[in-house]
Amino acid sequence: MAIRTINAAQVQKCFLTAAKSLEAQKEYINKLNVFPVPDGDTGTNMTMTIMSAANDVARLKDPSMAQLAKSISNGSLCGARGNSGVILSQLFRGFCKEIGKVEEIDVTVMTNAFQKAVETAYKAVMKPKEGTILTVAKGGAERAAELVTETDDLEVFGAEVLKKMKEVLEYTPELLPVLKEAGVVDSGGAGLVYVISGAYDALLGKEIDFTPEKSGEAAASGVNSGNISTSDIKYGYCTEFIINLEKPYNEMIEEKFKSFLESIGDSLVVVSLDSVVKVHVHTNDPGLALQKALTFGSLSRIKIDNMREEHNEKLLKEMESEAPAGPRKDTGFIAVSMGSGINEIFKGLGVDQIIEGGQTMNPSTDDMLKAIRMINADNIYILPNNKNIILAADQAKNMTKDKNIIVIPSKNIPQGIAALIGYIPEVEPAQNEVNMIEAMKAVKTGQITYSVRDTSIDGFEIRNGDIMGIGDHGILAVEKSVEEAVTETIMKLVDADSELVSIYYGEDVTEDDAIALAGKIEELCPGCDVEVHAGGQPIYYYVVSVE
Repeated sequence: MAIRTINAAQVQKCFLTAAKSLEAQKEYINKLNVFPVPDGDTGTNMTMTIMSAANDVARLKDPSMAQLAKSISNGSLCGARGNSGVILSQLFRGFCKEIGKVEEIDVTVMTNAFQKAVETAYKAVMKPKEGTILTVAKGGAERAAELVTETDDLEVFGAEVLKKMKEVLEYTPELLPVLKEAGVVDSGGAGLVYVISGAYDALLGKEIDFTPEKSGEAAASGVNSGNISTSDIKYGYCTEFIINLEKPYNEMIEEKFKSFLESIGDSLVVVSLDSVVKVHVHTNDPGLALQKALTFGSLSRIKIDNMREEHNEKLLKEMESEAPAGPRKDTGFIAVSMGSGINEIFKGLGVDQIIEGGQTMNPSTDDMLKAIRMINADNIYILPNNKNIILAADQAKNMTKDKNIIVIPSKNIPQGIAALIGYIPEVEPAQNEVNMIEAMKAVKTGQITYSVRDTSIDGFEIRNGDIMGIGDHGILAVEKSVEEAVTETIMKLVDADSELVSIYYGEDVTEDDAIALAGKIEELCPGCDVEVHAGGQPIYYYVVSVE
């Protein structure tokens, strides 16, 4: 029997099933990312974006189409994280503008909604790039426009649109050479296909059990913590340590070790480097993880944090500081940061609100809005300090009406620091925006981290566990040791005009090692001053800049 219309109750089921479909494929989508870095990425960002809306949608009882559309649109807009999450939220926003006008959806309404979704998403991106989630969405919308005069059956319509989107997804490597080199399809486009697949499954009658609660990632990170109880934190202890290997340890042993850790926890990261293994796991029994690790060697740098206790402390702090303090002032600053040392640097440069995040956990639009509310100022500058956070900052700007929000498109920490130094209090906001952008353009940067999988990119053959130096425009170095990678990265950034090298060392690097590195760079670059700062950032052994 043909399905010619669907009502709000059916759309609600479709959206919730779409959310669960995306969540189920989150890790697979993460692995499609071109850069093999150990970060929460596209799958995580898109999942947290859609779940922000899904939790609201699941609480609605017998909603009208207008109520449902508003809940989907607002929930995804506020929860949007990363470029892929923001674009997904804009697709939902455009789609909901159309369906919110009707009580039932037929192929004509669905087609108009697809067109509006694509139009809205493309407008949200300053320089749309083909071969991405946008291209996949556009392919679906174009096929919908062809089908609207051919069928009135939503089942047939949906199958054909989904088929077209899958075809476009498979073609994305032909549109983006970097995807072809890495041997992957676009991760954001893949996420969108899983969203549409889930919705189509529900249209055909698939039932899912959706409990409206925050995902484990949101709870553990403290994001939107006002809506989370400690009971939502499945594993209470964030446990980290290093194994100094003294017994045989190969890939087979590592896989068994990982399986054991997965049986007692989640959020698992295990990285082997020469004679040491770094472990991160969330568990309710850190002792079991430590005991198992001791069978391979001695342990060092053991760190166990009670996430439930930290969560409660965060709630108390938020309750004590719900409203902005002090009289209205002219200017305020927000910076996205990572690491206690970098936080202090930003505070010293006059930043009012620090948003913890960066690449490891992209903050949401709602995190930005919360920080904006906390500053009692007419003009507020936002420094995203990550290219994947700029769209969320822009979205927060567009949603703020009572303050002048200026987003400085800083793509990393050194650019953010340079932009703040370029700020001049005596000049107008528009001129300061120009000054700050020009200041950050004068900085060349690099970030040193490890690879989490084998891949090929920027002419480098990268193996799991290799140490990479990532520059402003791609990979600069791939080495077996951290020292080799950071030295090679800095040497590729330095030229005859360079005067200053700044080194920010992370939480896994000792001060002595950083100072020794600085000495080596001074010898290699006698014309440069070399500064060392304790950044305390996770994941990245070093963040460096050259001016």
